[in-house]
Amino acid sequence: MTYTEFAGAMGRPDAVRAAASVCARNAPALFVPCHRVLRSDGTLGGFAWGLDVKRSLLERESVGTTALV
Repeated sequence: MTYTEFAGAMGRPDAVRAAASVCARNAPALFVPCHRVLRSDGTLGGFAWGLDVKRSLLERESVGTTALV
């Protein structure tokens, strides 16, 4: 899911930055999988605990990470 898709799923397709901000403030992020949200171009985007942690979580979950390098 991209940040744009996430914003749309929340009923605010124009609020992409807000959707990204919600992910950034997600305190239980390791349990609520905001790390699965990507930029619309397929890149990782940001993550409160760093991109290495985001990449590691995606790899552990076997989410297609070849496009995320």
